[in-house]
Amino acid sequence: MADNSNELFPDIIREISKFPEETSNEERREILQPLIDYIQTKVAAKQEIRLNFICTHNSRRSHLSQIWAQALASYFKVPQVVCYSGGTEATALFPMAAKTLERSGFLIEKLSDTKNPVYSIKFSANEHPIIGFSKTFDHSFNPKKDFAAIMTCSQADAGCPFIPGAEKRFPVTYEDPKAFDGTPQQEEKYQERSLQIASELFYVFSKINLR
Repeated sequence: MADNSNELFPDIIREISKFPEETSNEERREILQPLIDYIQTKVAAKQEIRLNFICTHNSRRSHLSQIWAQALASYFKVPQVVCYSGGTEATALFPMAAKTLERSGFLIEKLSDTKNPVYSIKFSANEHPIIGFSKTFDHSFNPKKDFAAIMTCSQADAGCPFIPGAEKRFPVTYEDPKAFDGTPQQEEKYQERSLQIASELFYVFSKINLR
C-alpha cells in the first residue's frame, strides 16, 4: 500500500486504511479492468488522464466518484490525473452527499448559496480544491476531447449512447442512495455507497504500475 499519509488529510487516510487490497467480487473486477487498462496505457505513454464521471443528475454518485478518484490518484501518486463529473441534466450537489464526504475527512466549504451551490472540496492541505457543482457532462467546465466517460448510473448509460469527445466509455454503475432519502437509513446508505465507490477506485489505482 502506498505511504502517502503526509499528503492526504488524516481522516481520509484512516478511511483508506480500511479498504481491502483486492475486491472480492469477481464480476466487479471484470467491470473495473477496462478502466485500469485505460489508465495504465495513459501512464505508460506519459499522457494526461482525464476521467469524467457521468450520472443523470450529477448530484450524488458522479460527485462521489470524481472526488474519491482525485484523492486516490494523489494517494497512489498516479501522475497527470484530472477528474470531472457531469450529468445528462444539471440539478445540485445533494447536501447529504457533501456531508458524507465531510464525514470521511474531506474539507468542504460552500462558496455560493444558490439552487445549485458551488463547493470547494479539499482532500489535502497542499492540493488545489475540487470545485463541486452540478453540471451537464458537456459543460464548459468539463473536457471536450481526450477523456474517459465513466457512466456511474445505468439510466445515464442507457440515455447517452454517445458522449462527444470521449476516447473511451466505461459503464461502472452504482445503486442510487437517493432511494433512502427521508428515511432513517439515509445517512447509513450514503456512507455505504460512498465507501463502495471509494474502495473500488482504490482497487483501480492500486493496480497502476508507475515504472
